[in-house]
Amino acid sequence: MLIRPALAADHDELLAIWHRAVLATHDFLSAVDIDLLHRQVGELYLHAVALHVCVNENQRILGFIGLNESHVEMLFVDPDCHGQGVGSRLLDYARCRLGPLTVDVNEQNPAAHGFYRRYGFQDTGRSDTDGEGRPFPLIHMAYRRAAD
Repeated sequence: MLIRPALAADHDELLAIWHRAVLATHDFLSAVDIDLLHRQVGELYLHAVALHVCVNENQRILGFIGLNESHVEMLFVDPDCHGQGVGSRLLDYARCRLGPLTVDVNEQNPAAHGFYRRYGFQDTGRSDTDGEGRPFPLIHMAYRRAAD
């Protein structure tokens, strides 16, 4: 696996990975919520962060991370690649370049919360709503491994 900055030509595939991953992991979202977020991700969010992709030897994108300085704004892995180390590789890449990271995780997504905890993040707080004021509680987390 190789990690590289995302290219403009990757945009459609990143949005497709986002969509497949959300369908596989965000069962608390309605179809209307997903449609709205899909438009926002494609039109706004992918353009507002520094994007890096993890690709295989055939240059197939397996997942991506979106960063705003040292805050992980998004981390999505193709569901076919879940459990294969793609998310951890992307976090390693970001942490090596930026140092300790922070992330907000949907409280209703316990698998993602568990993933970040296993990686070394610790809970630092909670919000009743997401960044847009929607009723999707967030758990705020920070990477706290002593070795960093």
